[in-house]
Amino acid sequence: MLISQTNEWQQLIEHKKEIEKKQIKELFDSTPKRFEEFSIVFQEILFDYSKNLLNNQTKNLLLKLAETTSLKTKIEAMFIGEKINTTEKRAVLHTALRYQGNDKIVVDNEDVVPQIKIVLNKMRTFVDSVHNGKSLGATSKKFTDIVNIGIGGSDLGPAMVVNSLKFYAVEGINSHFVSNVDGTDIISTCAKLNPETTLFIVASKTFTTQETLANANTAKKWLTNKLGNNPEVIAKHFVALSTNIKECETFGINKDNVFHFWDWVGGRYSLWSSIGLSIALSIGMNNFEQLLQGGYEMDCHFRNTEFDKNIPVMMALLGIWYINFFGSKTHCIVPYDQYLAKFPAFLQQLDMESNGKYVTKNNEQVEYSTGTVIWGEIGTNAQHSFFQLLHQGTQLIPIDFIAFANCLKGNENTKQFEKEADEHHKILLSNFFAQTEALMKGKTKDEVLAELKKEGKSDEEITHLLPHKIFMGNKPTNTLLIEKLTPKTLGMLIALYEHKVFVQGSIWNVNQFDQWGVELGKQLAKNILPELNNNTDISSHDSSTNGLINYYKKERK
Repeated sequence: MLISQTNEWQQLIEHKKEIEKKQIKELFDSTPKRFEEFSIVFQEILFDYSKNLLNNQTKNLLLKLAETTSLKTKIEAMFIGEKINTTEKRAVLHTALRYQGNDKIVVDNEDVVPQIKIVLNKMRTFVDSVHNGKSLGATSKKFTDIVNIGIGGSDLGPAMVVNSLKFYAVEGINSHFVSNVDGTDIISTCAKLNPETTLFIVASKTFTTQETLANANTAKKWLTNKLGNNPEVIAKHFVALSTNIKECETFGINKDNVFHFWDWVGGRYSLWSSIGLSIALSIGMNNFEQLLQGGYEMDCHFRNTEFDKNIPVMMALLGIWYINFFGSKTHCIVPYDQYLAKFPAFLQQLDMESNGKYVTKNNEQVEYSTGTVIWGEIGTNAQHSFFQLLHQGTQLIPIDFIAFANCLKGNENTKQFEKEADEHHKILLSNFFAQTEALMKGKTKDEVLAELKKEGKSDEEITHLLPHKIFMGNKPTNTLLIEKLTPKTLGMLIALYEHKVFVQGSIWNVNQFDQWGVELGKQLAKNILPELNNNTDISSHDSSTNGLINYYKKERK
């Protein structure tokens, strides 16, 4: 049975008719301790969801909806390694990659925890050898630049973390990420590097991904053109993150420099595995392990905390409230921290690739929305672009605001700016706090009228300006205020969103861990590629595709 056919779903439909008549600011007026009742603190994280269109009845009905889907059982099934990826018959154990306890986690009658520790130890040995100069390039020079070549989860996760934790970067190591098969990406990256001091990481589970291999082969050609077509050059300047050791060796990568991961690690959840090698090289293995620690501590919170005090669960239920009962189509992410510039893009894949499904695990076509369009930008930049639509547009767009209470003061080179950093941070957070209040309260006709009269506007000017300066308010927001950006708190934040996505997919009963939707276009591209290598008009597709391909071939220089 579809979740939409349950009594709990129907009760929420009826409740929505009542709650939508209210204003969020009215809920604050009627509940003096609303902030205390609708916020959760877990370690360094405060999650405030009081500025949402809900009351205790809403909360209880959403919790009942979660319970009717056996959510607790589904959470436990993931953590113990049951094969919840039903279409590919796989366990889903990114949580095992950051596990810090002593219990066994068994997949196909084998405890995977010792295997994970072996790979982590291998990563530490390699990272330390690069940093201390024991691993050198073909001309015996120390590596200064790391180029991660991957796509999807093999790029978005590591690139986001490295960018977010630049403050903690190891001195003398510069990290670069290449993902796009557009040659501009790899060519422009290589053009600014010294081949003698560049290490390439090829991240591909199967070592067959078209975009990744195209970029890897171009990098290989660039390197051998500069340093000589010698097997030692490839062996010393390339490592791989893959399950396909044979293909890695065929490429020229030493099997000792192939870092393993497992088919129960999904791409968008893989930054915790050896796919995170670029992270460890950038910030050091100790900091990488702190990232894992943060993820593990959020896992414990998610797995063991009652749902009404469980941040990922409550965040997920709020999303379902707006998606399925208010018809919201998008969700905005606004981090008020320059370091988190890549975080919205990372969440796009995490959420949209996971829950963008139209059939349930039982092969029933859904009659409700699953997933949502994730988008966003860092504050305060976003305030000067799309916030106009958020404040006065006609769409309902829930927003997550993310900020850190303490700023990162800089290193020895920027110590002189500590006072300025504090002042900037106060300005940043004043905007952070003000925006959620403004979105919730809005500005009434009477308030605008009083302002215009105070400004001495004429009656004619007031009549013209009045409707343009009214803010309807009642815009829902979540606020995540975190003590400080560290590897550990970033790990907690990432895991929080992973679990939010899991809860929503579990309630909708979709398989969040396959991604067949990315396959069809890639399959067709393989058929089209040979057709681009001759000058003959083609007619094997629809008239539009035929016309486009033939026009391209005609115009190709």
